Amino acid sequence: MLTFMSNTPSDDSGTAPETPADTTGAAAATSDVDTADPREHAGDTPVDTGAAATAMRKLGFDDPVGEVFADDQMRLRNAVIGVAAAAFGSAALMMVVWFVLSRMSLPAFGGSMMTRALSTAGTVGMLVVVTVLMGWWAYRGSSSPRPLRMISYAAAYLSPAALVATTLALPLGSTRLYLDGISVDQEFRTEYLSRLTAEPGLHDMAYMDVASYYPAGWFWLGGRFSNFLGMPGWEAFQPWSLVTLAVAGSILVPVWQRLCGSLPVATAIALVTTAIALSTTADEPYAAVVAMGLPAMTVMARRALSGARSAMIGTTVFLGVSATFYTLHTGVGALIVIVLALLMAVLIKSLVPVIRLVIIGVGSMVIAAIVWAPYILARLTGEPASGATATHYLPANGASVPLPMLSGSIIGVLCLIGVIWLVVRAVDPDTRALGMGVLVMYGWTIASMIATLGGQTLLGFRLAAPITMALATAGVFGIADMRLNGVPRLWPHMVRGDIAVKISAALGVLVLIAGIAYAQAIPNRLHHPIDLAHTDTDGYGERADHFSPDAGSYYGEIDELLTDAGLVHSENVVLTDERNFQAFFPWYSFQALTSHYANPLGEFDKRNQAIEEWTAITDPEELIQAIDDTPWAGPDAMVLRGDLDKPTLTIDLADDIYPNNPNVLFRGVAFDMDVFSDEYWDTEQVGPFVVLIRK
Repeated sequence: MLTFMSNTPSDDSGTAPETPADTTGAAAATSDVDTADPREHAGDTPVDTGAAATAMRKLGFDDPVGEVFADDQMRLRNAVIGVAAAAFGSAALMMVVWFVLSRMSLPAFGGSMMTRALSTAGTVGMLVVVTVLMGWWAYRGSSSPRPLRMISYAAAYLSPAALVATTLALPLGSTRLYLDGISVDQEFRTEYLSRLTAEPGLHDMAYMDVASYYPAGWFWLGGRFSNFLGMPGWEAFQPWSLVTLAVAGSILVPVWQRLCGSLPVATAIALVTTAIALSTTADEPYAAVVAMGLPAMTVMARRALSGARSAMIGTTVFLGVSATFYTLHTGVGALIVIVLALLMAVLIKSLVPVIRLVIIGVGSMVIAAIVWAPYILARLTGEPASGATATHYLPANGASVPLPMLSGSIIGVLCLIGVIWLVVRAVDPDTRALGMGVLVMYGWTIASMIATLGGQTLLGFRLAAPITMALATAGVFGIADMRLNGVPRLWPHMVRGDIAVKISAALGVLVLIAGIAYAQAIPNRLHHPIDLAHTDTDGYGERADHFSPDAGSYYGEIDELLTDAGLVHSENVVLTDERNFQAFFPWYSFQALTSHYANPLGEFDKRNQAIEEWTAITDPEELIQAIDDTPWAGPDAMVLRGDLDKPTLTIDLADDIYPNNPNVLFRGVAFDMDVFSDEYWDTEQVGPFVVLIRK
């Protein structure tokens, strides 16, 4: 796969040059000589001589990989520097963009076409500039003046960040909230970031004195980001999400450049991957960044299992860090590596790949333990756990296999090209690895459907985005293959070199138009999540669209009332079903949002049972005794719905009703108002809420 990606143009005869300028990409694909002379193997066309390749040729797949070109192949040291530069540059760019947008008075996205127009203009301008520079690079990159080469590198490395800026940051520029506002799943995500902003340790988002269960890596780093900006966690959620998406997209450029040896191809893969991530998984930025890296990890894993030391380090670090961000995609990535190792061990009849697999596994688990050790230790020491139902979710798209290659869209066409290319180029080991990664993800999706018989799922529906990214990546390689090994190789006697160049130029224009069509539509695909960011009430009690806020406008007054009573965010527990309140203000919760995001150590089901028992109590002293007798830290305050002059106060409890969809049922239970006597409780009416504080 990575032996024909070139920036070197065909010569005037319409055939590829006999001696490429650099073939380090080929060397990297077959060995781990990071310090080798990049021209040592110039002119070689690597051929996979393994058992798998031999079998493929016997089946009629004797299709030699195209010409070896790798003008842009980087040594390991330069690749590491490139990743660091891309990360720093994209983060800086996004922060500047966010800072400027947050101080402008743009109209709300849903009520004006102005923001859409600016978004489209920025996207088109960026893609045109990058396409022109990469087109020039493909023909004259190595011989361009140094200033132009530097500009081309900067544009390539920062283009994914620029795409995030124009398609997501700009539409959100008129609100403090991120996609989906503070609705549904963003409640618990915001609650987690607020918690780890207020306290730097690995604390659970909801429960006090419980080891963190949901991967804390992204949220912990976000907490430090919030502290650096001097912002509450909920307000930093938007810029932190934008920064992480921008950084993840931008570092793909040097990573893929290292893997394939072509700056234009690497840039195209990074832009396509970022665009898919923005369209499909941007609401979960910590999951999106892991999904974006899975195709590259698959190629690195194949090389790592073949003995490449740098690839082994890269695979280990990716799996370890991703485990601290998002468990599902890490599990899929680990399964891909396992499958590749076992297949390789069988084909070469050696346990060496398995040994390398063990090294990768141990190393990645050591990194993951930074976040997971407290929870695992708690489970191993017998801490009680129950009630969590993270895998009890089966939406409509979880009952079908994702087939992006058949969708009527630009990405669908690209994925279709990717499928064809994976089959045609299956003789190449890296191509086979990428194809095997896709098959593993499809296998996980099917297994998730079968797992419903056991009352669980594997959340296979969440693999639609990684599958699309992998196939689209293959599609980019397919187009590059067509450009390099198509017209001038298939018809060398019928097409002159200048005609081939024109065909390549026409292909580039078509790719640009297709990219513009898809990218400019990203804000429209995110219309509803962006609208929620403008219509939900934020932590300051305001709506970005300037309409009247909901009951959340009273949250600040409630928080002030609790703190004036001497309660402390990091030390006291509040019982309420107003999850937005605890997303904005980091009070510990007696009960989590739903069982699907609850920590097993928190015993969600037993806490629900305890609350129901409390609602049946009519004696004030008995209620206090019941609260004190619970095995968990009891509520120091309650925020319930109702009026002081009414007989009851209500709270909603969440029940898991899987396999139904929706999978959560909220039902109200009521406390007798008389149970909150003045002897034990201070009571205060705040809007539609009654605030009860234990004396």
